[in-house]
Formats: sequence, structure tokens, C-alpha cells
Amino acid sequence: MSESLITRPFGDTGIMVSPIGLGTVKLGRDQGVKYPNGFTIPDDKAASHLIDLARDLGINLIDTAPAYGISEQRLGPLLKGQRQDWVICSKVGEEFNEGDSSFDFSAKHTRFSIERSLKRLDTDFIDMVLVHSDGNDLNVIEQQEVLDELLRCKQEGLIRAYGVSTKTVAGGLRAAEKTDAVMATFNLDYKDEKPVIDFCEKNNKGLLIKKAFASGHICLAGEDPIQASMDFIFSHPGVSSAIVGTINPTHLTANVKAVIKATT
Repeated sequence: MSESLITRPFGDTGIMVSPIGLGTVKLGRDQGVKYPNGFTIPDDKAASHLIDLARDLGINLIDTAPAYGISEQRLGPLLKGQRQDWVICSKVGEEFNEGDSSFDFSAKHTRFSIERSLKRLDTDFIDMVLVHSDGNDLNVIEQQEVLDELLRCKQEGLIRAYGVSTKTVAGGLRAAEKTDAVMATFNLDYKDEKPVIDFCEKNNKGLLIKKAFASGHICLAGEDPIQASMDFIFSHPGVSSAIVGTINPTHLTANVKAVIKATT
């Protein structure tokens, strides 16, 4: 690839991220996921190859969560010896067991979740931790203990930055006011959360995009949907990075090429 990904500031956190991040739900969970086609969780050899390819392509951001099945447990060994090469993003708040999600935003569970993630990922710190909202964003942000506990974890050096993966505009705006970062949905089919991205740009907050391709459902007649999606997302200067969860090396390479074209 003649050109390469150029890292960019993640808000005012001091963290530099590639404009595309590797989402790893498919490394650990194949139940209750909203993709148009089924998939098989890759074995360790294939997963290692995917991570090596991502790194070689210039990706330094990797996204995981306790709710992604065994994703964190697998990433610990897979990233061994590479910790300095990666910005790791994980989550708190959502648990996924036997096909069902449950949520706990208490300080006690938040602390437990962080300590468990550190152990699973075999690291002394996590670069960024987001709250996995249950959809009641304002309740999570205003009424629960989770953000106060994440601030304590940041002050203790267990995490470098924290924020919320939100599902509403009001929640995204409030999260951006109170934390370092927001993960919002923004794609060619869904533009409702643009005010959140506007706010993050204006106030120098980290902004991650989820569902960049509407979970693989975007189709465009006579146009490359990957390039069109990335051109659209990165036309907004408030976007720090788009998280794309693929286990297909060909798709990953195509995604990176599209991001390079959209950002240079």
C-alpha cells in the first residue's frame, strides 16, 4: 500500500489512534449479533494472522468488551509482546452469558470488571474504557455509579481515558460533557447523532464510530459502499476513528484502503 494510515489525536487525552480500529466481537461471540450473514469464530492461528495484518496495515486501535464472549481472554495471549503497539479499548456495564445480556452499572461491578479485563488482557492498564449503555443513557450517566468509579480508576492509572458507548443524542451529548470520549452510531443510513459529533469536535473530545456500515447492511447501487461510507464518516472532522469488526483479511485490507483514501 503506497500510502498509510496516519494516527490522529483522540480528543485531549494524549492518546493517538489510527482512523480505523479493529473490532473483535467476532473473535469471541457468535450469538445475538446483528450481522446479515452467519460466521465462524476464527481459531487462534487465523485470529493471530488477522491481528498481525491489522498492525501491518497501520491499525493501532483494537476494540473489545466483556460482553464480546471470550474476546478479551483471547486477546491477552494474542497480543503478548505487542502491548506497546496497541491502543486497547474495552467496556464495562454489560455482561453476556448463555445468549443473554445483563447490565450492572454499580461501582462494585465496575471495579470488578476493570480488574477482570486487566487480568484477561494481561496488561497493567487499559487505554480507554467505555460504558456499554443499556439504552437508558441519561440514567446511566446521571444516576449510576459507573462514571465516578471509572474516574477513580483513571486517577489510579488503571485506565487512561473513559467514556460512554451511547444510543441516544441526549446521552451522547451528556457523555461528551462529563467524560473523555463517546462512541456513537453514524453511517449513510443513520445520521441522527451528528450533533454529538459536532459537540465532540468543538470541545476536543474523543469520538469513535460504531456501525459504520450499519452492521454490514449498507448497499448502494453502482457505488462502492465501503468507500462511500468512509468518505461520509470522515467528511466530519470530529471523528477520531471508526471501529470495524471484520474477521476477513480481504475485507480488512479494503476497509483500510478506503479509510486512507477518505482521510488523505
